[in-house]
Amino acid sequence: MALKQRASRVVAVVAFDGISPFHLSVPYAVFGEDRTAGGVPRYEVLVCSADRGPIRTSAGFSIADSRPLTALRRAATVIVPSWRDPLEPPPAALLSELRAAHRRGARIVGLCLGSFVLAAAGLLDGRRATTHWSWAAEFSRRHPDVAFDPSVLYVDEGDVLTSAGTAAAIDCCLHLLRNDCGAEAASYVARRMVVPPHRQGGQAQYIEAPLPAPGAPDRFSQALDWAVRHLDRPLDLDSLAARAAMSRRTFTRQFRRKTGTTFLQWLLAQRIAHAQRLLETSPRPVERVAELAGFGTAASMRQHFARALGTSPAAYRREFRGA
Repeated sequence: MALKQRASRVVAVVAFDGISPFHLSVPYAVFGEDRTAGGVPRYEVLVCSADRGPIRTSAGFSIADSRPLTALRRAATVIVPSWRDPLEPPPAALLSELRAAHRRGARIVGLCLGSFVLAAAGLLDGRRATTHWSWAAEFSRRHPDVAFDPSVLYVDEGDVLTSAGTAAAIDCCLHLLRNDCGAEAASYVARRMVVPPHRQGGQAQYIEAPLPAPGAPDRFSQALDWAVRHLDRPLDLDSLAARAAMSRRTFTRQFRRKTGTTFLQWLLAQRIAHAQRLLETSPRPVERVAELAGFGTAASMRQHFARALGTSPAAYRREFRGA
């Protein structure tokens, strides 16, 4: 996303009659509160709606005031936080405003069932997208031109993003903030919300996730916590399996079930995130950051940054320390 667009801190959230208060509150919780004390720039959040008059929520109370859909034209980011019924066609006026916002370069986001609205607007054709796992089959049936991915928490296609259900909206919004302002800003907001700044894996881990027995020591989680604190060391599957007191096969099976990803993918994501924080907050040379994050050499870190982030460590530091 262009820096010029990032500089516009206006976020428009589309509300509708019957909206869940939680879905509506997620974008506001990430972007709407004053977090300048933590170095996070102020955003202006606009609640817009195609419905006239008070907006009734699914919790029984109403929202007295909202802006018309034309207010979307001011926003650099437009978020559809859900939709009341995936089988209900969205209003033509809403679809028209979403298409117009996309044409002028706004970032369009469909959270949870909001993905159905973006698909109805034609903004997901030929792109990857996701939504709540319970509506995956219906989404694929209704929108065959979309490359649907049921396993992830969110999909970032640059100017169009979609997320899985409910709490995955938090992951997606923190990702947007991370893209705008850097990993440190997203981590600060996540700490204030008491949520992880970046969850690994996908929504598959939440479809079937058995809980440990009450009082049982979770050696698996302890092993992962230890790894995160020692990213500068050589880390491999066998050593972590031994630390968790598991066989390699059992540890691998647990890892996939609990994180939704592979050990190597998880480890790389942890190292990149740690390097991002060090580049933003520390004056250490890139070579030292590469060592502390476990990449070994600056050349190796540059290769991983290019593949994962589309930039170099030095360019990342210039952009986000400047911001």
